[in-house]
Amino acid sequence: MRITLRLIWFAILLASLPLAGTRRVTAQEQDQDTTVLMPDQSAAKAKQLLRQAIETLGGNAYLNVKDVTCTLRLGQFGHSGELNGFATVMDYEKPPDKDRTENLPKRNLIEVTNGDKGWVLDRGGVSDAPETTLAQAADNQKKDIDNILRHRLNDKDIIFRYAGPDLVDLKEVDWVELVDKDNRTIRIAIAKSTHLPVRKVVTTRDPNSRLRTEEVEYYSLYHLIDGVMTPFQITRERNNFKVYQAFFDKCDYNTNLSDSLFTKESLEERWQKVGKKKINKDKKAADKSSDSGKTGTSHN
Repeated sequence: MRITLRLIWFAILLASLPLAGTRRVTAQEQDQDTTVLMPDQSAAKAKQLLRQAIETLGGNAYLNVKDVTCTLRLGQFGHSGELNGFATVMDYEKPPDKDRTENLPKRNLIEVTNGDKGWVLDRGGVSDAPETTLAQAADNQKKDIDNILRHRLNDKDIIFRYAGPDLVDLKEVDWVELVDKDNRTIRIAIAKSTHLPVRKVVTTRDPNSRLRTEEVEYYSLYHLIDGVMTPFQITRERNNFKVYQAFFDKCDYNTNLSDSLFTKESLEERWQKVGKKKINKDKKAADKSSDSGKTGTSHN
């Protein structure tokens, strides 16, 4: 009984102490950080925190990224959160709106977006990307954290606010909030100790159904690559269900990627290589089946 009481007392004591490496954020501190600031002051503090994050991410090296090539393992999840499997992919990107993703090692499934256009290479050949895919790519670009930090800080159609301190994943953070002209509310949590973004929350509401969607991205395992701090793990959730989880193996910046890599012609050239293999394989399978049929007929 005495031991049990001692354990209970110890548990109460632990609960009353701050977690290791963290500090409690009091309601008074939060009020001081959020309510006493006028709108202009709040916007100025929000931009100050974002510019501080940019400096930590690499400053001019981060802002002047021309292209990036990454190899990663991608886990994709279904609508109810079930794991659909892992794939190893190569991703080529030229900010702000050129992207190419290839499966490895075969490189026979490729998706390319280039501005408002896009194409897909699959087992059936090369085709235009569906309109829904292009619309999703355009939406992703507007809320992409790199695009926000590199290109949208001076956007006059965005309202910036400082949203106060918080504790996120056992880290003290400051929240910065942006509201754009499309009524997206974008909240970015910036760690106080490192000044690196650790979470982004995007809230939207369907104009017709008024249903609310919340999309969350988590950034972790930062590495310094070519002068740019790069998160080697990114997880995205939508309405509390995982969408994907990316584990990066390698990234290279500014390798002078050609614009031709992001064209329909590049996919057609690739199809000439991988498509012939598929056609020949299908032809051999058809010939084998035909020969089997003939053999079966002769035995009869």
